[in-house]
Amino acid sequence: MKKIAILNFIVLASALTAFGQTNKIVVKGKATTVTPAKITTVISTKTAPGEKGVRDAFDRLIEGIKQVDADKVMSVYQNSDKILFFNNNGSATIGWETMKNNRDSLYEKTKNVTLDITGLRVEMLGKDTAYATCKWKQTQEFGDKLENASGRMTLVFKLIGKDWKIIHLHTSPDNPEATRPVFPSERESQ
Repeated sequence: MKKIAILNFIVLASALTAFGQTNKIVVKGKATTVTPAKITTVISTKTAPGEKGVRDAFDRLIEGIKQVDADKVMSVYQNSDKILFFNNNGSATIGWETMKNNRDSLYEKTKNVTLDITGLRVEMLGKDTAYATCKWKQTQEFGDKLENASGRMTLVFKLIGKDWKIIHLHTSPDNPEATRPVFPSERESQ
């Protein structure tokens, strides 16, 4: 009933805006005067079923990266020999075990990681699949060198049992090296 009342309010308010009229609207016994200047857009703050679980899994991944904890990071991924990672450097890694070994090796030499995520967007594709996209900016010390990188990331999630797991990762750098093989037309800024 509340949804119907809100929907009716929005429709009536939109109609009044179109005709520039002022009128009173009653929603749940409360009278409200509506003029075109007072009308605002109503945006739902509800999340789709499953979205919270996806966001929680994403947060664990980011937390693990910041903590330089390979076990925590890899716990978010599906443990499968078919999992596919498209890495930031243009390479691909196949298999959970291979990626775990890579992370263990790299994390031994990594410290002081900062990772900023912006524009996180989660889209549910069904009750057991979703994807998340975001921009990231990371700094870290690797060996004796300070490193900085930024880019975009897409993660595909699947509900496995009761846990949301990443089944695919694709990262792209903001500023790929000029020698990276791409079509000449894609090198031009637009």
